[in-house]
Amino acid sequence: MKDLRPERLRLMLDQFDRAREMAEVRLTGLGDDEYLWEPVPGCWSVRPRAQARTPCAFGPGEWLLDREVPDIPGSEYQEVARQAESGMSVEKIAQDWSVSVERVREVLRHTGPVEPDVAPLTTIAWRLGHLHVQFEGGWEWTFGERRRDPRLMVDFTPDAFLAVARFRASVDRWRAAAESVTDEQLDTVGFSRYPYASDADERYVDVLWGVNLELIHHMAEIALLRDLWRARR
Repeated sequence: MKDLRPERLRLMLDQFDRAREMAEVRLTGLGDDEYLWEPVPGCWSVRPRAQARTPCAFGPGEWLLDREVPDIPGSEYQEVARQAESGMSVEKIAQDWSVSVERVREVLRHTGPVEPDVAPLTTIAWRLGHLHVQFEGGWEWTFGERRRDPRLMVDFTPDAFLAVARFRASVDRWRAAAESVTDEQLDTVGFSRYPYASDADERYVDVLWGVNLELIHHMAEIALLRDLWRARR
């Protein structure tokens, strides 16, 4: 049967499917201790509400996902510059990054090398929860009602089996919806209006590229943590 999907969509989703197949292998057999393992002090993870360590930890239930006060990391300075060069206002960039206008101006004034980011190490639970929020929010703000806050859509859990099952269901729903995107929608700016990124100012084909990047790089991090867990003794 002839594949009637737009060629760009086929390429994006084929890459996504291949990355997901690899991710499924690396998630097999994940246990609770490994899922919550903190290899160094100061890790971000999922925690009971009463034990939250970070000022902006979020979630709708008893368990929250660690989150610090929003900032623009050094690794994203070039992306902010691209946003400004594309005509996006400083105010809109600040809104997208949840930072002040002055912080955006500081980034745009920066010259020379960027200092490496000093970010906390995150557990498998945190990385999987972070991805889960993005897929739940990506579906809601593209194919859903565009109403619910993505940070309140995922009920985080210390149960690795349950977390993986919920994540798979979320990815399945997003993937099934993405299959039907038309060529015109791929070029539509704001087809996705995910509130915690620049989706509303980008063509959906560029948003899809970002979804693939997120899945690939976070699952690679999870895979490495699993290797370290296995070799820790």
